[in-house]
Amino acid sequence: MVKKKKSLASPEPTPGGKVGVYVCHCGGNISDAVDVEQVCAQARRVPGVVVARDNMFMCSDPGQEMIIEDLKSGLVERVVVASCSPSLHETTFRNALVRAGGNPYVYEHANLREQVSWVHHGPEATAKATRLVAAAAAKAAQLKPLDPIRVEVRPRALVIGGGMAGLKAALELAERGQAVVLVEKSPFLGGQVAQLQELAPGGETAAAVIGELAGAVLQHPAITVYTCAQVEGFEGYIGNFKLKITRTSPESAEYSEKLERLSQSGCGPGEYVPFVGLMPAAIPESREEIDLEAGVIILATGMRPYQPRQGEYGYKDFPEVVTLPEFIRALAAAPAAGDTLVLHGRHIRGAALIHCVGSRQIPGIHEENPGGYLNEYCSRTCCAAILHAANLIKERHPQTKFFDFYRDIRTYGRGQEELYTRAAANQVLFFRFEAGEEPQILQNPDAKGSPLLVRVKDVLTFGEELEVPVDLVVLAVGQEPNNISDLVEKMKIPVGADRFLQEVHPKLRPVELSVAGILLAGTCQAPFGVGEACAAAGAAAVKAAAILSRGYVELDPFVAEVDLSKCTGTGACVEACLADGALAMVEMEVGGQKVQRARVNPVMCLGCGACVAVCPENAINIQGWTLKQFESMVDMIVSDEYLEQA
Repeated sequence: MVKKKKSLASPEPTPGGKVGVYVCHCGGNISDAVDVEQVCAQARRVPGVVVARDNMFMCSDPGQEMIIEDLKSGLVERVVVASCSPSLHETTFRNALVRAGGNPYVYEHANLREQVSWVHHGPEATAKATRLVAAAAAKAAQLKPLDPIRVEVRPRALVIGGGMAGLKAALELAERGQAVVLVEKSPFLGGQVAQLQELAPGGETAAAVIGELAGAVLQHPAITVYTCAQVEGFEGYIGNFKLKITRTSPESAEYSEKLERLSQSGCGPGEYVPFVGLMPAAIPESREEIDLEAGVIILATGMRPYQPRQGEYGYKDFPEVVTLPEFIRALAAAPAAGDTLVLHGRHIRGAALIHCVGSRQIPGIHEENPGGYLNEYCSRTCCAAILHAANLIKERHPQTKFFDFYRDIRTYGRGQEELYTRAAANQVLFFRFEAGEEPQILQNPDAKGSPLLVRVKDVLTFGEELEVPVDLVVLAVGQEPNNISDLVEKMKIPVGADRFLQEVHPKLRPVELSVAGILLAGTCQAPFGVGEACAAAGAAAVKAAAILSRGYVELDPFVAEVDLSKCTGTGACVEACLADGALAMVEMEVGGQKVQRARVNPVMCLGCGACVAVCPENAINIQGWTLKQFESMVDMIVSDEYLEQA
């Protein structure tokens, strides 16, 4: 249910008057290029502006207090802040208006950092800043108090994904008293962590970590777990999402192979199986459809290891070239002791470790992947993982030699730099190569020696070309997001250039999507280690719990509003609308006749203004961004009546 909240603000500001302008130096980010004092002096000439002040950091407590005092004293009724991007601090200043007892929507923001000082220098910077501030003041003079849109929230969270992040988010929510449904597409819980033996850098076993977390989830009475389940239908909005979940028996070869290993293990439901995970219950024998309603959704859809192309570093050309996940799997079946490592009956006297496979790819240097993309990001966990594996083996099998080929080593987290120093102490030999001159994997012409040669130009020896004979090559592959294009399309959620889901802001709103009520957890957002993924899941759970426990949410009222006295029911606005369900033609009685008129669902409305542009009667406007307000801004920008030439 959607309701308009009655404003508790102070009396409505007088139309057209008492605008306060507050200009920020931004610690020099703005004032080094813009004459802030002149901007303030010019702002005082704009009709309606009663005060113009500046501060070194307007977002600081003293800066906000300056605004609050002017509002409380009645000196100003509307506020313009000229500072950095509104995505950083618009909410900060709106909250300041609320603390002063005012309405947060009689506020306008002028961006003088990204739009002026970072792109202009000299007199033109001050001239542009002056006109942007004047335009903001002209709009502010016409702002009216608005009421937020209140939406009741259904008391349930849906978590999509049963890896570490999904399990952690579900448990955190349940322990805060919230009902949770967890949906996992495979028959197993544990995700990619289940494909590991030990976790770097601490050496915890995957069995212990997953077993404890998944066990707590399965035993919690507030959590319902559906495996072999996928989201087939989606509609609704924050507080009132409606989804159709379909459960089917697994048919892919991947799951069949895991189920076979599960049956061979002798373990049953609720028991962890290495490189399989934990199966919570029997698999559905037939198709089952479940309708769910939820107030919030947490996406924890995870990642997959990069799969090298055939021939990339000799992968699939030589059986001795394996990825790190494949190597870890093989280690589980290897003898735990002995002078040299033995894999599949072969003694490994020397092994090459190659970093950045499928990560930090550079346009024009590296070949595009089959989908036509490059992974230009660092996957963050590969260096620590492969060094941890090298240390583990070297300390068990001291006669096996390791040769580490890297572009850069990025062991960035707590305890991870020690992995590098420990590897050096374990006599792992390091060779550094440059991008575009990656190691080449060749057949060793010496039939009596090791089967492969690694040829590389070593930066550490000033470009000397080396050939290193090895019995095994291990590729430290990076992380890629799982393919969730179906969810992206259904939920209209944003995806970054790196194909991971895109948060609103990496610092201020790190686990929120632009679609209200849908949150992020773990490696669907970026490459993370297990600790980071669980921390992100905890943050998402706290955010979700805050929404659910309150029972309602308040949304900004910058949405379309229909003037029924002007609307003639052409339907052009509905055709132009970009959000399904935001606008509809409904039947109503006008002058004793039944007619069709436009009606807005404010929760679904994007506030984009597409409907405003096509209405022939000017019968629709965006609250807080009306055509009249736009016109006043444009008039002030082009006018020289109140602004002296800078």
